[in-house]
Amino acid sequence: MSSGSQGPAEGQASTAVPAIESLSLHSTTEQSKFPNCFPSLNPVDIYREHIAENLGQATGIDPLKIYQRLAWTSTLDKGDLVLPVPALQIKDKKPEVLCAELAEKFPPSDLIYPPTPAGSHLQFFFKPQPLTQTVLGRILKEKTTYGTNGNMGLRDPSDPSKGKKRIIIEFSSPNIAKPFHAGHLRSTIIGGFLANLYTITGWEVIRMNYLGDWGKQYGLLANGYKKYGNEAELTKDPINHLFDVYVKINNDVANQEGPIKELREQIKVKKEKNEDVTELENQLQKLIDESEDEKARRYFKSMEDGDPEALALWKRFRDLSIEKYKQTYARLNIDFDVYSGESQIKPESLKAAYEAMEKAGVSERSEGAVIVDFTKHGAKKLGKAIIVRKDGTPLYLTRDIGAILERDQEYHFDKMIYVVAAQQDLHLAQLFKVTELMGYKDLAARCQHVNFGMVRGMSTRKGTVKFLDDILRDVGDKMHEVMKKNTAKYEQVEDPYKTADILGITAVMVQDMTGKRVNGYDFNLEAMTSFEGDTGPYLQYAHARLCSMTRKSGLKREDLESADLSLLTEEHATDLVRLLAQWPDVVLNTYKTLEPTTVLTYLFRMTHILSSGYDVLKVIGSEPEVAKARMALYESARQVLYNGMRLLGLSPVDR
Repeated sequence: MSSGSQGPAEGQASTAVPAIESLSLHSTTEQSKFPNCFPSLNPVDIYREHIAENLGQATGIDPLKIYQRLAWTSTLDKGDLVLPVPALQIKDKKPEVLCAELAEKFPPSDLIYPPTPAGSHLQFFFKPQPLTQTVLGRILKEKTTYGTNGNMGLRDPSDPSKGKKRIIIEFSSPNIAKPFHAGHLRSTIIGGFLANLYTITGWEVIRMNYLGDWGKQYGLLANGYKKYGNEAELTKDPINHLFDVYVKINNDVANQEGPIKELREQIKVKKEKNEDVTELENQLQKLIDESEDEKARRYFKSMEDGDPEALALWKRFRDLSIEKYKQTYARLNIDFDVYSGESQIKPESLKAAYEAMEKAGVSERSEGAVIVDFTKHGAKKLGKAIIVRKDGTPLYLTRDIGAILERDQEYHFDKMIYVVAAQQDLHLAQLFKVTELMGYKDLAARCQHVNFGMVRGMSTRKGTVKFLDDILRDVGDKMHEVMKKNTAKYEQVEDPYKTADILGITAVMVQDMTGKRVNGYDFNLEAMTSFEGDTGPYLQYAHARLCSMTRKSGLKREDLESADLSLLTEEHATDLVRLLAQWPDVVLNTYKTLEPTTVLTYLFRMTHILSSGYDVLKVIGSEPEVAKARMALYESARQVLYNGMRLLGLSPVDR
């Protein structure tokens, strides 16, 4: 079993920049008179330019106005591009009448059929022959760079020497020694996809994992490890072992809470009767001092004070956990550039944040704590937020403010995206608002929260504790069961366990990306591992089938590149080419929506057109030249499917 083939990227008037494995990129220095128009990168831009210039010349309407109003169609029967005539804002004429007039005035064209008026919309259908030559020619030549557009990330597209814009994407961000739950899974999948998207649109991407790696719970964990820890277990499986320790020590805390609560009640009753409680208060203080909760607080205080021994143990837990996480992330095709965390925020950054808040009159004292009252600063919905507790310790929000200031100084980023669940909407809105109120309006404007809904019903076969590895193992096992049902195909697979693992990961990721990010979904093991319907395994099957056709055809790459594409006359072939032409537009639309489902919906549309055409566009048994042309079409479809799957973070399989 191997992942999908792809060759070195070549492209006319383009520079190929190798990025992460299989994510190549090309850009161009060509200048069009229309904004964000790149005919050498996007075939449809050739047609947009052509329509805008010809229609503008024939009617006197500003070509730029026409260019900006040209839109995609939802289905191919409505054309390849459509012009909503009312959007041109031409007065004194009914849109339907104007539409008919524009259609009549459009000059004869080698690229486009005479436009079709449909109510107040003008539909444009591309002529198949020139489109087929352009689109398939480009895909076969550009391979993995087809659909990429490095110009989006340039500081100045007319002068690439000015460099790329820089983006930090903070995602995944699990808590050390706690379960890697559904929220972390979604953040990991969506964040990995966004990192790929910004890479192929030319940005310099910094993938950052902001770990929950600081706080009193690490005092609890350290003491728990001294009590219940096992060196061999820690080395073998740090994440699960530390979690077991954490559960045990938390049980101890819970057991100690009862007697403490009971003593407090007794003291309260005696005080009401004016009885002496000195002895009981001494007992209570002794219980509190010896409690795991208090020991944890003291241990964490020693960490904050820089005690070398305490920090050494904490660092060991952190390093071992990161190593284990790296292995898991690799299975999802994700590699972080920076493992940051709450622990990494410097005290001087927190001090700078406090001072800036005080200076700007943002923070105030309230019952011994420091708070920000957003209602006094024109943001009623944001309520109040505590910045410093009564005991002088900073909160999560405070550390995030320190982190923003630090990152701005260290990375000088143009944009920073936080991929965090929608439950944190208020927290991030408060973070951005307080940054703005502190006098960093520009910095706040460069930050964006990409949120998502929650996954329901995600648990492992062994219970409800959800570590990512357990989830992936379960889905892989289930996938293996599904694969074994088709004995003939199963026997062809080189390494069924590895393939089942890849298909399982694809199943999880595709189910996650199927709806809009903000919608939650039910984790459904049966549905996601099916080869029926729009699932991850179906997408992998479509790619493997195209690879199999290439193998069986016996044709070489040069046969495809020299094929006579004028032989592709069937409607199925034309429709597929029209869809392949849209891929660069789909990438740019996704760049605007930041929705993985934009890509996924397109890929499923393409695989549906493919599967309905196999019987019509046969390769085996066709005339040699026809077989070559059809195989060139299928290889182009495979390449676009591959490019789309790689953008989503999937590993396409060959068989």
